[in-house]
Amino acid sequence: MFSRLRSDVQCILDRDPAARTAWEVLTCYPGIHALLLHRRAHWCWNHGLKWLGRFISHMARWLTGIEIHPGAKIGSCVFFDHAMGVVVGETAEIGDGCTIYQGVTLGGTSLYKGTKRHPTLGRNVVVGAGAQVLGGFTVGDGARIGSNAVVVKPVPAGATAVGNPARIIQADAAVKREEAASQMGFSAYGITQNDDPVSQAMRGLIDNAAGHEQQIALLWQAIEKLSASPTVLGKDCIPNDAARKENFPADKLNQLMGK
Repeated sequence: MFSRLRSDVQCILDRDPAARTAWEVLTCYPGIHALLLHRRAHWCWNHGLKWLGRFISHMARWLTGIEIHPGAKIGSCVFFDHAMGVVVGETAEIGDGCTIYQGVTLGGTSLYKGTKRHPTLGRNVVVGAGAQVLGGFTVGDGARIGSNAVVVKPVPAGATAVGNPARIIQADAAVKREEAASQMGFSAYGITQNDDPVSQAMRGLIDNAAGHEQQIALLWQAIEKLSASPTVLGKDCIPNDAARKENFPADKLNQLMGK
């Protein structure tokens, strides 16, 4: 029991720069209090003491602001950061090393008892503030769910889900490795580079337009060479300097898009 408590405290010290000492974490972090109470409620639930498990869960909600059903399964080194307003449903499963921020709901969309109604989070998943993960599907290992996303379908391992309804963005492996090294293995609030699919689409259009401009510049160069021989093109085909001054401001547009 004490070894698991030490690992829970250490994971908070590793991931939260505001945490200064183990004593501060033990006495001032509601996330770890919620975990300690949930383990007792979960034991009661699994040993037939359903009412007592629910009562402990209810008291934990009152004390910490975090509501975890006693039937939920939670792995080791899970960090509920701030976590006010977090709701974890009965059949939810949270893997080792997950980070969950405030206002998150791991909820269900089915009313049938005895079925898998709530999501399963793999290892090292980050769920951003205000995200809603609804349904009995799986979020793969290392996935990121952006703040205020509404996820209603499976998320592949290592991918990022953003928006309402959530859209899946496959992670860039090189960027993920760099971020993991700089952020101690997790991405705060589920935000990574290239998260916004609309911005990605706009950037693609900008890059495509810039490529067309390069091709047009090459055509102008070819026309200039041909214009040196008036017998080939004729005087009316000599390039117009005004036309060549027009260009596509790709750099400025990329700056506006945050690239």
